Amino acid sequence: MKKLGFLFIIFFCLPNITQAQKRYSTFEMEAPQLDTIKKIWVYLPLDYDTSTKKYPVLYMHDAQNLFDAKSSYAGEWRIDETLDSLKAKIIIIGIEHGNNKRLSELTPYKNSKYGGGNADAYLDFIVSTVKPYVDSVYRTKKNTRNTGIMGSSLGGLTSYYASLKYPEVFGKVGVFSPSFWFSNEIYTLTEATEKMDTKFYFMCGDSESEDMVDEMNQMIQLIREKRCDCLHLHKKHIVENGKHNEKLWAKEFAKAYLWLF
Repeated sequence: MKKLGFLFIIFFCLPNITQAQKRYSTFEMEAPQLDTIKKIWVYLPLDYDTSTKKYPVLYMHDAQNLFDAKSSYAGEWRIDETLDSLKAKIIIIGIEHGNNKRLSELTPYKNSKYGGGNADAYLDFIVSTVKPYVDSVYRTKKNTRNTGIMGSSLGGLTSYYASLKYPEVFGKVGVFSPSFWFSNEIYTLTEATEKMDTKFYFMCGDSESEDMVDEMNQMIQLIREKRCDCLHLHKKHIVENGKHNEKLWAKEFAKAYLWLF
């Protein structure tokens, strides 16, 4: 099987009242690092408007697929419904992918066949543009322990890369169905990383590709060599018959959220 700034805010819209079950808002902002305009999706906890509390923040990729089946490519993660059912105390910030530029944005290194390799600029947009804006507008807990990043497939790859590039920003990382096959450099970077205090939740299905489980296990082993398992800073979950799709990621999201936060 083949392997598969806040410089300029354009608008902010309230949740769609005709879809009461959908509790999110969106805005657009300039992304100078990517020379484009990015749409950002925001989920606020149920008690946000009736409290003065501050909340942890989870940044997620592929926002088109997180909240709304109409905007998704092949189904949604049902993030808002899931978190509402848990009465979760967290803010979700979803960053839309760049459509035909998605592969480039979500890959830290080039692949000889597929190209890519622009994740540094994409992550700089999140860290230097999106996060400062979010922290200025919403009641957030800004520290590393309360800031996470999560994604699937290429989004799983770049979420893991973000943990190595910005360990002082992202303290909790959800790595779903990671595309570690895209480049061997991600293993080399892990080997060269001296200290890893990040909390990781790794998940994939055993029916995604012939090498997915082995590649994820290889990365986890590299992490284990750098810290004691007694710290309980990583968890691995392999789903029997799990396939590479939004159905799997939606089903497993709650477990990852509850363990990480």
